[in-house]
Amino acid sequence: MANKTTLRCTSCGREFEAQAYPLINVATDPSLKDKVRDGSLFVAECPYCGAHNLVRSQTIYHDPDGKLMVWLLPEGALPESQEKALEAALTADSPEGYTLRRVGDVGSLIEKVNIHEAGLEDTVIEMCKYLTRLELSEKDKENSAAIMAAPMKFYRFEGADSAIIFSYPLSGKMQGASVGFNVYEDCRAILARNPSVTIPPGFARIDTPWLERFFK
Repeated sequence: MANKTTLRCTSCGREFEAQAYPLINVATDPSLKDKVRDGSLFVAECPYCGAHNLVRSQTIYHDPDGKLMVWLLPEGALPESQEKALEAALTADSPEGYTLRRVGDVGSLIEKVNIHEAGLEDTVIEMCKYLTRLELSEKDKENSAAIMAAPMKFYRFEGADSAIIFSYPLSGKMQGASVGFNVYEDCRAILARNPSVTIPPGFARIDTPWLERFFK
């Protein structure tokens, strides 16, 4: 389900209309899944200068077959009272057995979908990221603080017993890091041994701040 939104081009400054998707149901329109995963659904080309602009708007990604709902709500998009009321309504209407997640930016929505499509758990992936940042920072003392603060993202999974690839920015360039599937299994075991690590009810924010509340 698409509607029109007005964007101001970040390059030429002119306003133009673009498509926004308040609801992305990949059961009714399967073609949308690939466009979400590669990010193209959230990019609009300026008709005046050809620049690509990111469409930032509230979105619900719904995969009924995969039992996944991800709510993209950019910071400050709604008044707090309206935000809480909407979350309560969405949670009440969510079918049993669903994974419910909330994110604040397009990149995080794409990441959640890609993790789910890879058959992995985002909680375990966050643990993998945390340990990977620790290891990288130990090897590169000079950039230790920057590595620990870097927004690391899941990039791809190359299959069972193979590598999980992450990407992160450092010194103005994108870097890559990989861990074996054995690390993923170790991280799942770490979480299992720490029952205090809990997932909040409703549309949970599962990200670096969530994990660091338990391990930092």
